[in-house]
Amino acid sequence: MLGGINNGLFLQSFGGFAGLALLILVLKWGFSSNKRMIITPIKAGKKDDYGLLKPLQTPSNYIEAQMSLQKLTDANIKATLTQTLDGPQLMVFEKDLKIAAAVLAK
Repeated sequence: MLGGINNGLFLQSFGGFAGLALLILVLKWGFSSNKRMIITPIKAGKKDDYGLLKPLQTPSNYIEAQMSLQKLTDANIKATLTQTLDGPQLMVFEKDLKIAAAVLAK
């Protein structure tokens, strides 16, 4: 015992500071702004390349697609408008596909 202090606890406290210093160094390196991260360009895909989203009928132009998107939003249907290789495309989840088609048919 050094001066009435438990030496084990005293040395463990320095271990915590060393661990914290290591964590700070790793985080500074990982989030440093001088490194350029690789950003892949966004590419348009086919209608079927969007996972859980299913395509609705293809609008003839972007303005009609935007108007249809607004109709679906007003009907509380989650939808998105994306640019595919075939042009603008409205996408909805499969559970909302029939409801969305009925709303747009009105």
